[in-house]
Amino acid sequence: MEFDLMTGGAANSWKASADFAKQLQDAGFSGLLYTETSSVPWMSITAAAMAAPEMFFTTGIAVAFPRSPMVSAAVAYEINGNTGGRFRLGLGSQVKAHVERRYATEFDRPAARLRDYILAVKACFRAFNREEKLSHDGEFYTLSLLPPDWAPRPHDHPMSVDISAVGPIMTKVAGEVADGVHVHPLHSMPYIENRLLPGLAEGAATADRDVAEIELIVPVFACPGDSPEERAEYVATAKRQIAFYGSTPNYHFQFDDLGFEGTTGRIREKFKAGEMDTIGDVITDEMLEHYAVVGAWDEMADKLLNRYRGTARRVVIYLGESQMRSDPNHLARWGEIARAVRAG
Repeated sequence: MEFDLMTGGAANSWKASADFAKQLQDAGFSGLLYTETSSVPWMSITAAAMAAPEMFFTTGIAVAFPRSPMVSAAVAYEINGNTGGRFRLGLGSQVKAHVERRYATEFDRPAARLRDYILAVKACFRAFNREEKLSHDGEFYTLSLLPPDWAPRPHDHPMSVDISAVGPIMTKVAGEVADGVHVHPLHSMPYIENRLLPGLAEGAATADRDVAEIELIVPVFACPGDSPEERAEYVATAKRQIAFYGSTPNYHFQFDDLGFEGTTGRIREKFKAGEMDTIGDVITDEMLEHYAVVGAWDEMADKLLNRYRGTARRVVIYLGESQMRSDPNHLARWGEIARAVRAG
């Protein structure tokens, strides 16, 4: 099981991204997963990959619909070729408001659109490898022109395309066409076992695929510390983030399935009242045990292995980036966990 760190592009420069990647590599991390929030991931990944030649890089996720499948495929192919196969492309639909109002892009039928998008990206990869002429005629995307002078330099590094999936429709799409799944940070093991994996299996069966070949990339709210006081900052951040994600009406089942009915409604009441500073108060310690991994520093590696070994291909630490950047002690302790998880 690999051990990565999630970053939202908090570094303000490519040099900072490169320096931080080198520190993580030296500490024992496997890789970095880049979300697409305030900055696009591609340049930071390039800088980091050149500084840390043993690290693996993932987008988790890059927003699909504002870019043509050809653009996403070409960038991913170039990064993977130049890193010697140390990259996999993670794509997602984002939410309707952002796609339509921030990116000025259509959002109609996102699951069907993303399915066609992934197939189009894979058709590009085959054309880049000179396996076949570019030919994709889907419901949303049509690609048929790639003159030799415009085709990327071919390489022999396998290309992987992963998507984010939560609900049953997108999960089935992932089972049909994706190489991996970015599990939502708001998850419990019962959700993975009772909803996600059966949904992937259903999709895989539809496409006559082996579900075991679909890899799970799992962001984790990990809250280490040798005392409640030491864990307090991690715990408070985790509760706020769980509540933020849990405010989405379509995610109510994440709470309801475990007997925490009405949680999404209580979070949304705080949103409506403007009580954003206290939304984390809705998440109890009992709930936190399901959605986060909480424990002493020396216990954290075993807790992560016990929960995710045999299920996750890569675990990704969601919290801790700011502490690691500012406190060498935090980086060193996380590095000990990284090495133990990878060895386990």
